[in-house]
Amino acid sequence: MVAVPASHTGWTFITSHARVLAAIADNPNIRIRDIAARCRLTERAVSRIISDLERAGYLSHTREGRTNTYRVEPGKVLRHPAEAGLPVASLLSLLVQDESERTGKPVAS
Repeated sequence: MVAVPASHTGWTFITSHARVLAAIADNPNIRIRDIAARCRLTERAVSRIISDLERAGYLSHTREGRTNTYRVEPGKVLRHPAEAGLPVASLLSLLVQDESERTGKPVAS
């Protein structure tokens, strides 16, 4: 079982949606429980975020037995007008690279 780190209070630069998407991009077979621990969110919040991302077309999943395999749509453009059409891949290249450097784990392709 994964230990849940202490929650964070106050504002942050990266949204929970971006964190969840980066966790999935790093490991397409990651469990909701592990995403929650990594992103310091509840499992219920992660489930809602995944639903949001799927409805918006940023993410899809296939069920294989008891496991979900997620697929991120790297060409989908970011929603906010300030990002002016940048693809998800641009955001993930920063977040996933940073995570791999911090943990020393290779980035999943």
